[in-house]
Amino acid sequence: MPKKAAKKKVVKRIVTKKVAKTAKKISKVKVAKIIKEKPRKQIGRITHFYTEINVGVIELSDTLKVGDTISIEGETTKFKQKVDSMQIDRKPIKIAVKGQEIGLKVKDRVREHDIVYKVE
Repeated sequence: MPKKAAKKKVVKRIVTKKVAKTAKKISKVKVAKIIKEKPRKQIGRITHFYTEINVGVIELSDTLKVGDTISIEGETTKFKQKVDSMQIDRKPIKIAVKGQEIGLKVKDRVREHDIVYKVE
C-alpha cells in the first residue's frame, strides 16, 4: 500500500474517534439537561399582551391555580414564573378552568401564540 493511502486511513480513524467522543459528550449533556428539567404540560397559549400594564391574556386548555409555576415559551420568549394572581373581567380568581381566558401579570414581555406550560 502506498504511504499516502496508509496515512489517509490513519487520519480517518483518528478523526472518526474524535467525532465519536464528541458525540458521546454531547449526548450525555443533552440527557443531563432532560433529566434536570421538570415535567411540564401545555395548558394554554397567549392571545394578547398589554404592554402598558405587563399583562398577558391566556386562553386555557387545562386548569390553572394560583400558586402553580408556569413556563411561557415562544420563538423569542422563554421564562418561568409563579402564578401570584389571575383575573377574569377584572375580578380576581383562584382557579381557572379549560376554555376560559384569563389575565395574568407577567414578569417579561410575551407575544401572541406563545405556549404556556404548567411545570409540575
